[in-house]
Amino acid sequence: MQSSASNPVRTLLFSSLYPSSVRPGHGIFVETRLRELLASGQVETRVVAPVPWFFSTNARYGEYARIARTPRREKYHGVEVLHPRYLLLPKVGMSMAPLAMALGALPALRQLQSEGFDFDVIDAHYYYPDGVAATLLGKWLNKPVTITARGTDLNLIPQYTLPRRMMQWAASKASASIGVCSALIDVLRGWGVPESRLHVMRNGVDLQRFRPLDQNSMRRELGVQGMPLMISVGYLVERKGHHIAIEALAHLLPEFPQAHLLIVGEGVERQSLLDLASRLGLASHLTFTGALPNAELLRWYSAADLMILASSREGWANVLLEAMACGTPVVATRIWGTPEVVANDTAGRLVDERDGEWFARAIADLLRAGVNRAAVRAYAEGFSWQSTTDAQLALFRRFQCKAKPAENIAGGPDA
Repeated sequence: MQSSASNPVRTLLFSSLYPSSVRPGHGIFVETRLRELLASGQVETRVVAPVPWFFSTNARYGEYARIARTPRREKYHGVEVLHPRYLLLPKVGMSMAPLAMALGALPALRQLQSEGFDFDVIDAHYYYPDGVAATLLGKWLNKPVTITARGTDLNLIPQYTLPRRMMQWAASKASASIGVCSALIDVLRGWGVPESRLHVMRNGVDLQRFRPLDQNSMRRELGVQGMPLMISVGYLVERKGHHIAIEALAHLLPEFPQAHLLIVGEGVERQSLLDLASRLGLASHLTFTGALPNAELLRWYSAADLMILASSREGWANVLLEAMACGTPVVATRIWGTPEVVANDTAGRLVDERDGEWFARAIADLLRAGVNRAAVRAYAEGFSWQSTTDAQLALFRRFQCKAKPAENIAGGPDA
């Protein structure tokens, strides 16, 4: 019998949430899980990461043009990645996206097969539209499909009737569904998905990339100060709750007059956040850094006394583990998978109400109790990637050599 190293599983990672040379910060969490899996030496992988078609790469079209500049094929961080285009129409785009994505990606999958990469399993990430599209592709090519749910795909999109029905169909047909936290698996369980096809595989944290650095040195290097110095990281959109962090800062100032808040990220809410800070008279207590490369965040986490995550929705928030791996405790909303990440007071505090005053109380409680940064780091070390890698390997091995040869099945598009 061949060893697993000489007989690697061949996976086809399928997700529009995968970074590229033109969008290196897009979907880092998907790439990280794959990178850890590849490090086992027991897997060969190609990535198909569809992007919406757009007619121009002219910079005046902003983000659409940037997406249009995505190469059709590239080797990104050593992994072969194909970026097929699919048509995303206005108004009907949400409902048609799974079929459009599947049809746009089918030639790319067949191309990989013609080149000799006949994958054992389609490893899809994000349930809608990606998971539904992957399920269609699996039916057309007679390949097993696993779908990983990551958060908004199951805690928001099912509010829409047609997408929910398509996701339920995909869940009933997929060989396995993976949730990055138990709360997401509970949704799928409620849809009647058999227990044997449900798996929790939490995200880990890169303990080499995110590690404690000397706090005073980092503050000097970055030119930031605060007692306490707090940090809020994420896209500048309402659901990330940066406005809640700003309101919490206002409530903290009477007790902590030297408090300072760092907001790391970029997005559509930037001006409204600036306006809020101005109205509350907090301009001198607030710093916007803009977007930062993921590899740079450890310096900012290490400089901070605590991190705030006031989100309204999260599946498994990687930023929480990143901060804790740097020795920085967190204060976060008690939602979805977050209680699985912040499981005791060593890690930080959970807040039941998404409100600035409630967050301020939790922050003050954490500070009064005192922070043991070494203990916070030790807590984070319990979230290595190894258990998730082992679970993926065990699951994917079940499908190895079971995938039937591709054929033109009834209802599938012709070759």
